[in-house]
Amino acid sequence: MDLLLNNFWELTITGLAYGAIYALIALGYTLVYGVLRLINFAHSEVFMYGGFAAVWVLTAIGATKATGLGTAGFLVVAFATAMAMSALVALVLEFVAYRPLRKRNSPPLIALISAIGASYTLSEAMGLRDKPFKWFGKDQDLVRYVGRPREASPFPLNIEVKRLFYVFDYHVSNIDLIVLGAAIIMMIGLDQFVSRSRLGRGIRAVAQDPESAALMGVNRDRVIRLTFVLGGAMAGAAAVMYLLKVGQIRYNSGFILGVKAFTAAVLGGIGNLRGALLGGFILGVAENYGQAVFGGEWKDVVAFTLLVVILLFRPTGLLGESLGKARA
Repeated sequence: MDLLLNNFWELTITGLAYGAIYALIALGYTLVYGVLRLINFAHSEVFMYGGFAAVWVLTAIGATKATGLGTAGFLVVAFATAMAMSALVALVLEFVAYRPLRKRNSPPLIALISAIGASYTLSEAMGLRDKPFKWFGKDQDLVRYVGRPREASPFPLNIEVKRLFYVFDYHVSNIDLIVLGAAIIMMIGLDQFVSRSRLGRGIRAVAQDPESAALMGVNRDRVIRLTFVLGGAMAGAAAVMYLLKVGQIRYNSGFILGVKAFTAAVLGGIGNLRGALLGGFILGVAENYGQAVFGGEWKDVVAFTLLVVILLFRPTGLLGESLGKARA
């Protein structure tokens, strides 16, 4: 308890930063569930593929030697690459694992089993190689960063950590601001897109009543594809933020993060975009407080305990299922 009291603001702000990562991943669960009533358990691997894509591309273009303004440019490349790769993987996942079942009107349990199978397949496919990739040449740096996915692959972009200003007794860093700022901007952008744009209205219409939406001329398949792409892009952005905070990624990095993001989605109200944001922040802060009080080995236990408690006492989450009701 003394550790919590003595480091309260540090634990709070770093918890919010990790919570922002959980929230961005949780948006994918929320969007897919809101439209399809499906828990996409392969979404954690969508996140992981985006992280590896960012590592590979930055290494290939020499981001390890970036300095000054070049670092900002490479960071933009990292976000664009990770978001594009994760969106592509999510789109392929929908086409291969879910669409055939949907066309056959398969029961939800079958789709859930397919999601779990796709999760393991994507994870093991990334970790399949145990030898360096040959098509990147003999550069030892490339072998180090790219070659062994079962080992931790470090983020090649070396951003110097700078302390910018104090919040009470915690010195906020540039990494904290990048993670929190980028996450909030993307969450607001996605929320406004779903709330105000024509495509967003299509998402809400399909989520509320697929049959009526089809009668009104909404292309359900297009909306579902868009939903997977948006969720995947958010997961890709979260992957870059994760690399900024943790500094490395592995083929199974998405597993625990996926469970925590799912917890955040349920905590805020699965199907509710703003609930995912709230749930992610609460979960990140609660984890930090929990490990300060009980010890670092209890960090993951806090997340799972929160999941059980919220399912017992408020199954619809703190904000309810926005996409499941009026879905606005």
